[in-house]
Amino acid sequence: MSAISETTETRKFRFPTAFTILFGLIILVAAATWIIPAGQYQRAFNAALDRDVPVAGTYAPTDPNPQGIFDVIMAPIGGLYNPATNQANAIDVALFVLVIGGFIGVIASTGAINAGISRAMIALKGREKWMIPVLMALFAFGGTTYGMAEETLAFYVLLLPIMIAAGYDAVTAVAIILLGAGVGVLGSTVNAFATVIASDAAGIPFTQGMVLRFVILGLTWLACVIYVMRYAERVRADPTRSLVYDRKAENEAHFLAAHQGEAPEFTTLHKIVLAIFGLTFVVMIWGVLKGGWWMGEMSGLFLASAILIGLISRPGEEKFVDAFLNGARDLLGVALIIGLARGIVVVMDAGKITDTILHWAEVSVAGLSEVVFINVIYWIEVLLSFFVPSSSGLAVLSMPIMAPVADFASVGRDLVVTAYQSANGLVNLINPTFAVVMGALAIGRVPYERWLRFMWPLLLILTVIIMASLSIATLTA
Repeated sequence: MSAISETTETRKFRFPTAFTILFGLIILVAAATWIIPAGQYQRAFNAALDRDVPVAGTYAPTDPNPQGIFDVIMAPIGGLYNPATNQANAIDVALFVLVIGGFIGVIASTGAINAGISRAMIALKGREKWMIPVLMALFAFGGTTYGMAEETLAFYVLLLPIMIAAGYDAVTAVAIILLGAGVGVLGSTVNAFATVIASDAAGIPFTQGMVLRFVILGLTWLACVIYVMRYAERVRADPTRSLVYDRKAENEAHFLAAHQGEAPEFTTLHKIVLAIFGLTFVVMIWGVLKGGWWMGEMSGLFLASAILIGLISRPGEEKFVDAFLNGARDLLGVALIIGLARGIVVVMDAGKITDTILHWAEVSVAGLSEVVFINVIYWIEVLLSFFVPSSSGLAVLSMPIMAPVADFASVGRDLVVTAYQSANGLVNLINPTFAVVMGALAIGRVPYERWLRFMWPLLLILTVIIMASLSIATLTA
């Protein structure tokens, strides 16, 4: 009997990783080049985008170039660097991801982020209700600046005992961290793994559309704070209203017994490191807006900031290098996903079906108002996010197609980028294929179906806010 159950467990279906999904898409797209008619648009230089773009109404059939097995194997390589044309595709973006990973690794090695959040917890002890907006703001800052996700997992063991001891429940603690960082990613402003990569793939500076993203960030953060605070106060007033009330005694025994009550000291060094962290993003925005910077210069900036922090914190040469390499290693998968996802576009372009798909999209959006168009794009990105939860993977997968379609619909490409990142951020608050969600719920001992019960009204609220913001921005553009 145990052998049967073990076999069943081993054969249990597991959703494939982003790598498998994207490589499978390369194979499907290569097969499609044998079926979809080849075609091309005439192109004209667009000064605003500083590149050639398709001209609506000029599509014409052309000779086919179906892609074979060798092309499939070479597609991820061509996605990073195309040896045939001696042109870089995504190598600059991948390098930027690795450098910013090293930068975050050096920051993390100083303990500044942990100490800063722990200090906020101590300062608000006894006023735990106000920990909710403060901590959600701190996590949202991490989400909007560098896509804070996996890094949040370390904070659950700190916050869960505090919130449970204050009369709240595990759902409240999980929501503070998961929704805080998640809504920051949803409203990404300078997040290199969402906004910057998507804008690069769309052919625009990431600073375009930033005002709208700040508006979405502020409104969705406020909605999440109010929602979590209302739930938390209901639970505190009547514990039976907790979604995990049946686990109350068990959770109290588990989390409060394990709580050591020790928090790292928030030193002057930590304050300096966090100041440099924030200033680096300010300089990056200035460089893009005023100095014409792009991936190379931004990579240099984060490398310089990492070195500066190393000189100030003085961990020693070996520890500094280890911290940088470990941080870069953590994001190696992201860098490879970028090349893999762009490999899909390489196959489409080589097979001459990219313009055919754009033509179909041009025809399908003909007659749609701009408001309807941007909301259709939003829901397409919502659907894609379930299959490709990686923000960077989805950016380089969808933006090369969606951004030119926006030109035909007379909608700004920055709005398409905002629709993508909002959709991806929203889905990843509940996405079972996103490891951060499942990891957080496992640490908090919150069953997935109860998290869905907690989240569904909030998802509706956030969807209304996002769609209204996109619609108003489209009308006023």
